[in-house]
This record gives sequence, structure tokens and C-alpha cells, in this order.
Amino acid sequence: MDKLIFTAASGAAHLMRAQQVHANNLANMDTAGYRASMETAGNVELGGYGYDDVHMATTQADTISTRAGSVRETGRALDVAIGGQGYLAVQYGDGEAYTRSGEIAIGPDGELSVHGHALLGEGGPIVLPQHTAVEIATDGTISILTEGATEMQTVDRLRLVNAEGTELTKNEAGLIVSRDGANLAADPNVKVRPRALEGSNVSAVEEMVATMSLNRSFEIQMKLFQASDKMNETGNRLIGA
Repeated sequence: MDKLIFTAASGAAHLMRAQQVHANNLANMDTAGYRASMETAGNVELGGYGYDDVHMATTQADTISTRAGSVRETGRALDVAIGGQGYLAVQYGDGEAYTRSGEIAIGPDGELSVHGHALLGEGGPIVLPQHTAVEIATDGTISILTEGATEMQTVDRLRLVNAEGTELTKNEAGLIVSRDGANLAADPNVKVRPRALEGSNVSAVEEMVATMSLNRSFEIQMKLFQASDKMNETGNRLIGA
């Protein structure tokens, strides 16, 4: 009976954590370049005298969906949609992280960033000189037109990387990082689509269906918990008699 209580309680905790994961996905449904998180279930031994064969359910939410999101044209020169399974590199702390969001912003001194994180190029953080026009080519090359000039001048090239979904996870800021903590190598084969943005890859229908399924499973766990409690009460009465 005690084992059933542990199973029901840990199962309910897992389902609540899974619901949080899907709720967060729904909240980011309109976030450009957002990659949906996926929860995975595991188990761990409870341990301790008399509990060697008791296992608790655990939840991990460090897996991401690599399904592509829909792409829309924006006409903005600093917007890019990343092709394939590529990622933009941004500065994060003393290292770097990665994102599919191509909403590039420019600061007052010409520094480029994505959601507050410095955008990285082949030479580090990208800073544009004074210019009257800017263009980003499909290979990530950034060119500007300076005042009085008639031809575009190459400034830098986006640091574009590529990796399999199993090699990636999210950090505490929601940015994508490699599982081993190492920086990913630049991939010259990754292409971008200028003047366009990729939307979130979250499917509202799938997330809602998953949430309803989790709610039903949670109700079952609660019924098991109540059944275990009744079994304990019955056992106590029998012992007392």
C-alpha cells in the first residue's frame, strides 16, 4: 500500500510538471523562432531500508522539438529566417548560446542583438559602422552602404551553426545550448532567408490535446491515491480488531 502511495504521488507530480511544460509552449506560440520543449518521463529508485524496490517517476523538460515553424515575409532588412536545422549564435555570459529567432535589433552605436543578447559574427559581436542601408545575404554576409558610397561594403558574416536536436537543450534563459556545454562549430552550409521571420513551431492543437490527456491522467493518479488511503484505513481496522 505504501508503494502505491509513492507511485501515485510521484506520478501526479510528473503530470503537473508536464502540464507546466505544455503551458509554457502555448504561452510562446507567437514568439518568433521559438522551439517547443518536450517533456520526457523517467524513474529513480527511492532508496532506503525497505524501499529498495520502490521507484519514483521523474520529469525532464530538456528536449526540444526541431520541427520547422512557418515563415512569413516582413520586408525588414535585419530580419532573417534560418534554413534547415541551423541557428544564430548570440553571446551569453562568457560563452555563447543559439536561437532560431531572426528578429535582429540595432543599438544606438550600431551593435546588433537578438532579444538583448549580442549577435555574433565571425569576428565576435557585430557592430555596424554608420550607414544608410544594410543587407544580409543568404550566406549570412552583412553588407552596408555608407553615406556617399555607391557600392555595398561587407562588414561581417553571421555566425551560423548546425546541430542535431539530440545534441541540444535549453538554458535558464530559454536559449538553446549544446548538451556538453561546448560551442558549436560554424557551418558554412547553413543559409538564411533575408527579410523574413520564422514563427514558433508550437502547434496549439497538439498542445491542447496533450494538456487534456495530462489532466485525465492526473485524475487517475488522484483516484489511485484515494484508493491507497482507503486500503490503509481498512488494514488498520483489521489490525485493531
